[in-house]
Amino acid sequence: MLDNRHRVVVDRRTFIAGGVLVLTAFAGDAAAATAVIGTVDEVRGTVSRRASGKLAAMGVGADIMDRDVVLTGDGSFAEMTLGEATKLLLGSHTELLVDSFIADQGGTIELGTGGMIFDRPEQQPKIDLTVRTAFGMIGVRGTKFFAGPNRSAFAVFVERGLVSFTAAGVTRAVGAGQGIDVVAAGDPPGPVVQWGEARIREAYASIGVR
Repeated sequence: MLDNRHRVVVDRRTFIAGGVLVLTAFAGDAAAATAVIGTVDEVRGTVSRRASGKLAAMGVGADIMDRDVVLTGDGSFAEMTLGEATKLLLGSHTELLVDSFIADQGGTIELGTGGMIFDRPEQQPKIDLTVRTAFGMIGVRGTKFFAGPNRSAFAVFVERGLVSFTAAGVTRAVGAGQGIDVVAAGDPPGPVVQWGEARIREAYASIGVR
């Protein structure tokens, strides 16, 4: 009888300990799901966040989480920092999904509509980032580039570094001072060309950069 009682106590303690471990694991998962991966540095106009089906205004200092969708309104612009040093500048009428991002490693973001400038300083460690768009995929490893509508096309211009752009089974390597155009979703990218100052200023102005 004593053995049975002892066994019951041990089993109950084991069950409680197991319950604590399970709860701890769930708490860890919840913390990971809500981990802050970035912040909003500047807002001009109307900038919102869509998370879990809910829309809320974003201001300077707002946290950015994985799976957040950031939206800018008419004539509105936003500047954000992901991790320690990766800058994202969003133009007007832009929708950007931060699909997954790990500081100093990279991840995936999705540019749904509008335009953006990606900027990671040269002195920072390289990261592997993929930018998905309706026009193709941009592979990034620490650089500065523009992506968005420009002159009746979806355009990518690289100010510093190198990106690869893939669409319709065609991949182009785009280097510093160069750009490519995609006329319509589903089309392959056009040839890599050198951009002039006028077009660079025009593209950057669409993101609110003068």
